[in-house]
Amino acid sequence: MEYIIDYLYSLKTKKLNRLVAQLSIVPIAQSIIIQSVKSINKVSVKKEYSVKMAEPIRVVVTGAAGQIAYSLLYMIARGEVFGSDQPLILHLLDIPPMVGVLEGVVMELADCALPLLRQVIPTTDPSVGFKDVSAAFLVGAMPRKEGMERKDLLSANVKIFKAQGQAIENFAKKDVKVLVVGNPANTNAFVCANYAPSIPRENFSAMTRLDQNRATSQIATKLGVPISAVKNIIIWGNHSSTQYPDAGQGKVVINGETKSVADAVNDNAYLQGAFVETVQKRGAAVIAARKMSSAMSAAKAACDHMHDWWNGTAPGTFVSMGVCSDGSYNSPKDVIFSFPVVIANKQWKIVEGLNLSDAAKAKLNITAKELQEEKDEALSVLDLSSNL
Repeated sequence: MEYIIDYLYSLKTKKLNRLVAQLSIVPIAQSIIIQSVKSINKVSVKKEYSVKMAEPIRVVVTGAAGQIAYSLLYMIARGEVFGSDQPLILHLLDIPPMVGVLEGVVMELADCALPLLRQVIPTTDPSVGFKDVSAAFLVGAMPRKEGMERKDLLSANVKIFKAQGQAIENFAKKDVKVLVVGNPANTNAFVCANYAPSIPRENFSAMTRLDQNRATSQIATKLGVPISAVKNIIIWGNHSSTQYPDAGQGKVVINGETKSVADAVNDNAYLQGAFVETVQKRGAAVIAARKMSSAMSAAKAACDHMHDWWNGTAPGTFVSMGVCSDGSYNSPKDVIFSFPVVIANKQWKIVEGLNLSDAAKAKLNITAKELQEEKDEALSVLDLSSNL
C-alpha cells in the first residue's frame, strides 16, 4: 500500500493521464480518478496506513482475577490507557487457585469484542506473564486480614514483590513501565525495583492517583464545579493514612477565571482539617459502606496514572506519583515517595520549588518517617541490608 501511494505521487501529470486513459472507463470517470489522486493528502494516507499496521504492545495485569482487575482490564483493552490506535496483547497473571475465575475473565474479554485486543494470555507462570511486556500493572497483593500486624502484611507482600521483581528483571522489556497498585504500594514498589537492577529505577512507581482523584473530587464538590475545572492537587508521601493531601498548589476555574483553590475555598480550617482527613480515610469509608475495598475507582486511577505516564501531562498540569525519592522536599532518599510530577516522553520529573507552609512540612515529615520505617521493616524481612 505504501509503495502504491509513493508511485502515484511520483507520476507526472501527462504520465498519469496516459495511464488512466488506458483504463476501459468513460472519460468522466478518468477525470475523476486523476483529480482524486491529485487531491489525496499523502502524509495523512501514509499515517493512517501506518496506524493500522501498528505493532501490538504486551501489557501484564497481576491479580487479574480480582475485583480491581475486573474493571481495569476492560478500560485498558478499549484503549483508555495506551490510545485508541494501539493494539494490545494482554497477559493475565494470577495464582493457581484463581484459574477458574481467570477463565471466566478471558471469556468476558472475548465477548466484549474489543477491536484493539489482539490476544489474551492467562497464566499462573511469571515467566509467561512478564514475557516481553512494555507495561505492568501489579495489582495482586496479600490483603490485610483481621488481627494481622503491619509487619505481617509487609512480610507476606515483600516476598510476592521480590518474586515479581525477579520476573520483571528476567523477562520484561528493559524499558517496561511498572505501576504498583497492591498495598502497601510504596514499599512493594521499592522491593520490586530492587530485584530488577537492570531496569531503570525511575521505571517503577506506586499509585497515589486514587488519593489525588479523591482529593480533586472533594474540592470540586466543595466549590460546585466540574472535576475538569480543578487541577494540581497533590498527594505527598505514602499511600496510607499518613499521606498529605495538599490543596495549597491547586488551581480552579470558576466562571472562566482561574483562581487558587485556597482563595476559592477561603476556609483554611477546612483545607487543613476535614479535607485532609476525608481523603486520608476514604478507603476505610468505602470498605465500611460496601464491605469491600475500592475497586472501580482504583482501576480508574491506575488507568489515569499509566495514561499520563505513557502520553505525558498537559502544560501547567502536574500529577501525583509514588517515585524513587532523590531527597526533594527533605524526603528520605531511595524510598518510594509520592511527589507532584510533570511527564514528557514517558519520563517523569519532580516539580521543584513549591512553597510549603510549616504545617505542610510537618505533615511531610510524618509520612516520610512511616515510609522509612516500612523500608527498614521490608529489609529486615528479606535480610537485604548488606545488598541494598
